[in-house]
Amino acid sequence: MRVVSLLPAATEIVAALGAGGALVGVSHECDYPPEVRRLPRVTRTRIDAGGSSAAIDRAVAQAKRAGEPMIEVDVELVARLRPDVIIGQSLCEVCAVGAGELERLVTTLMPTPWVVTLHAHTLEGVFVELRKVGDAVELADEAEELVAGLGYRLRRVRETRATHPTPPRVLVLEWLDPPYVAGHWVPELVELAGGRAVAGAAGEPSQPHPWQELVALDPDLVVIALRPQRVRGRDGRRRAGPVHQPVRVPGRQRLHLPPGAAAGRCSRDPGAVAPRLTRRHRADGRLTG
Repeated sequence: MRVVSLLPAATEIVAALGAGGALVGVSHECDYPPEVRRLPRVTRTRIDAGGSSAAIDRAVAQAKRAGEPMIEVDVELVARLRPDVIIGQSLCEVCAVGAGELERLVTTLMPTPWVVTLHAHTLEGVFVELRKVGDAVELADEAEELVAGLGYRLRRVRETRATHPTPPRVLVLEWLDPPYVAGHWVPELVELAGGRAVAGAAGEPSQPHPWQELVALDPDLVVIALRPQRVRGRDGRRRAGPVHQPVRVPGRQRLHLPPGAAAGRCSRDPGAVAPRLTRRHRADGRLTG
């Protein structure tokens, strides 16, 4: 079994199933578990992630207008790797290889690999995706065990969370300029932790909102879970592009910046939530206490 993963969540899922040794190629953003860092990188980004969040947003908009993909695939490298399975996504063409590029890639490969396309918007959808990957790598039983374990962790968070007469109102931001409010499964996580998500809607895409509108919502807690914009440049050198921008939290709100790469992936990693999400979620449960 030879697997190429085109997004970090898929890489983590394959590893969590015990099939990390089957990975032969990963995306330029894949960095967990640590052993995948030595694998060939089959994608690269057109976007310079070293700029401000506003500059990155403008570059993405320009690429969209020009009809250019944000993420490029090294088709020749993928062909040399001879994958039996390719795991991609169709949720976000900015965050990882989009559905169109994935389709074009597959048409060039002989023999044609098994393609798994992730597209979850909810927690239940995430569990469905885990099972899909398990089927593809012939580890269906292990996938069921993983789903059961993740479900147990989430139930424990719900059972042990602090109770509030009025749940704290939580605003989760995944981008700052313009501000994007996290959607998809993130509002579900907030609710499970004992809070109430404001602005974002469960199962719906993340959306931009004006700062004035967000300030007027007067949330009790602001969680900033930015995606780590890490890129491998055309020179092959790995660079990190943190978003440098002041964030003012007016009034009585608490501000929380979750540490680590898994924080941002809770909100935007396309197609599936990495198995580390439940660990991040247990910490978020303490925040609402």
